[in-house]
Amino acid sequence: MLETTTSAIRPPDEAAMAAARELHGRLTKPAGSLGLLEDLSVRLAGLAGTCPPPVPEPAAVAIFAGDHGVHAQGVTPWPQEVTAQMIGNFLAGGAVVNAFARQAGASVTVVDVGVAHPLPAPTAPTDPAAPRLVSASVRRGTRDLAVTAALTRDEALAAVAAGIRVADELIDAGAGILLTGDMGIGNTTPAAALIAAFTGADPLDSTGRGTGVDDATYAHKVAVVRAALARHTPDPADPLGVLAAVGGLEHAALAGLILGAAARRTPVLLDGVIAVSAALAAAAFAPDAVAAMVAGHRSAEPGATVALRHLGLDPLIDLGLRLGEGTGALLALPVVTGAVRVLHEVATFDSAGVAEK
Repeated sequence: MLETTTSAIRPPDEAAMAAARELHGRLTKPAGSLGLLEDLSVRLAGLAGTCPPPVPEPAAVAIFAGDHGVHAQGVTPWPQEVTAQMIGNFLAGGAVVNAFARQAGASVTVVDVGVAHPLPAPTAPTDPAAPRLVSASVRRGTRDLAVTAALTRDEALAAVAAGIRVADELIDAGAGILLTGDMGIGNTTPAAALIAAFTGADPLDSTGRGTGVDDATYAHKVAVVRAALARHTPDPADPLGVLAAVGGLEHAALAGLILGAAARRTPVLLDGVIAVSAALAAAAFAPDAVAAMVAGHRSAEPGATVALRHLGLDPLIDLGLRLGEGTGALLALPVVTGAVRVLHEVATFDSAGVAEK
């Protein structure tokens, strides 16, 4: 599935991008006055292969959840049980991501790719728009990356394939844009290791405080990431090997979601540091997949900026967020939609009878 998906990913359509730039030059506004929104709409035209590109709606948030063996190293004070408990909160509609999704009119799909603790018993939804749970568990949490490889290559591949399947299912159901979400206590530690492995950044620059750890725990977390990289020496030219050595199941699945969206020429709106660490893996599998990526926001986690710089992506908003779940992507969604609507709905100088300079 991975090879078939990556072989379907193509570069952006240069003719469609040129047409979008030309159209922007005829709209009733000063040239370049919409700044990054113009660049974004041109990129989306290139992805879709047509100008104007489809309005990116409806939106679907996919929250991939997994647990991490490195939790045993004390890199976070939060108990691992919180991952499963938060999935219950997502499904009940009580999390921040749910509030933002309702505001944006986006669906929420929660995907268990490796939660360690039992999940709430599923109940029959009374509302077809209610969040849904997909079971795609590869194993109950990763191994401790500080001691051994977090995953086998086959396990990492299975998680990537799960993400590709979710992308296909959501797009087949009509989604016009996918939004990344994540849940996993301790998952910023493998994210920091992935970012350092793919970009060559020092772990001090790729590692943040996650849920807000104190100075001692932060120093220990950096040391854990540094030691894991020295132990495994992951090769960025082997993205599956990197994911297996120091990644998480949700990171691998998110990489698959991004690749699946790119293969279907559907934009994927990235959330925070977990998503952009997965995006690095997706780009290593298929460099042209970057054309499908839109950076929703700049996470307060420092590794996110390192990863976005490496990918060449400019975040749309910067609000100091570090929650995850897909919250930053949802807040950025209207910006993406607005960028495309300009090409569909704004009059040209000729059609509006407005004089040009």
